[in-house]
Amino acid sequence: MVRMLLTGNAAAAWGARLADIDYVPAFPITPQTEIIESLAAWFADGTLQGKFVTLDSEHAMMTAAGAAAATGVRTFTATSSQGLLYAMEALYTIAGWRAPLVLVNVSRGLSAPITLGPDHNDVLAARDTGFVQIHAETCQEVLDSILMAFHIAEDSRVWAPVLVNLDGFYLSFTRESVDIPDEAAVRSFLPAYQPKHPVFRASQPMAQGVAVLDSSIYSYFRYQLHRAVENAGPVHAEVSARFQAQFGRPYGAIETYDTDDAETLLVMAGSFATKGKAAVRHWRRQGKRVGLVRLRLIRPLPVRELTEVLSGRRAVAVLDQSLSPGLGGILYHEIAAALAASPQRPQVLRSFIGGLGGKDISQAEFDYLLEELETVKATPYFGQPELLFTERDRARVRQQLALAGKSPEGG
Repeated sequence: MVRMLLTGNAAAAWGARLADIDYVPAFPITPQTEIIESLAAWFADGTLQGKFVTLDSEHAMMTAAGAAAATGVRTFTATSSQGLLYAMEALYTIAGWRAPLVLVNVSRGLSAPITLGPDHNDVLAARDTGFVQIHAETCQEVLDSILMAFHIAEDSRVWAPVLVNLDGFYLSFTRESVDIPDEAAVRSFLPAYQPKHPVFRASQPMAQGVAVLDSSIYSYFRYQLHRAVENAGPVHAEVSARFQAQFGRPYGAIETYDTDDAETLLVMAGSFATKGKAAVRHWRRQGKRVGLVRLRLIRPLPVRELTEVLSGRRAVAVLDQSLSPGLGGILYHEIAAALAASPQRPQVLRSFIGGLGGKDISQAEFDYLLEELETVKATPYFGQPELLFTERDRARVRQQLALAGKSPEGG
């Protein structure tokens, strides 16, 4: 094992390198480009054996990735933001092909207006494609998750693509200490890819066709994909146990932080959960019984684990880095639906939106969130979302409007 100071992007590249990938179709986009640059350099100097190809778009890139995975080679690629949306048609197609590849998405807010900062609207737009979704908090988790993702994707009970998400800038360009495992240890955990299903081979011609099927057959295949993604839950648990035994780092479908005696819980995903943990430590020093739950698996949604940890609490706040216009926070509504059947669901379940476009979430905003949970005794189960927005944020908006010659009302 070697310990290095790596960005989240470099950790992703190392994860792909250690997985001994065969094929990388690529198209650069900020803030993902460093991943592709690192892999291109390793292919060029012979460190990686296989094929690296730059395509003309993310749509072509993902189509090439799916086609390669269908031939039985270990395939990896990466994208971000608008690139993920440009590839969206191919994501549905690849999942329908049951092509077991790994895609890294480096989250970035969507246009318009344009931003380079991260939020989760891009990756959550892909939650219905049939890709398993793993969300990382740290650079170490990025590397580890990619190794685990190949194991999950190639398991015959899943046999579906896996997306590993990391937040742009806050994680992609943040350097953290990362343990890089020995290649021999990785080969013991993740052996060379041996497809257990028929794959395309030039030496063994076969024909497969995506025909126009009647609705009964279509329904059967879509539900089959649903069950495969569901299977990724227990397979993730098995792979995590093996990973912990081999490398000593545990990863559950969810992570709990100071939850044992907590009356109030905060639910988050991604790198901003680190900020949430700092807020929890701050509140604990004040004697407040608050904990945090971080979602690692988002597809399949770990309903059982969430129900077990959230039921019976006095109050739960879901802090989304996403906004579905006309609805609110995406994860809030998914978690509310997951808890709907629990007779011990939290007395108060509140929705907060924060970190859009990478906007920082200050301790003052976390304090406001907790105050709202403590003072409001009961709210509708499906309550209105509340945007975390400070006076400093408002001042910046007023300043920009003044420069544009407009009033704060938009006149």
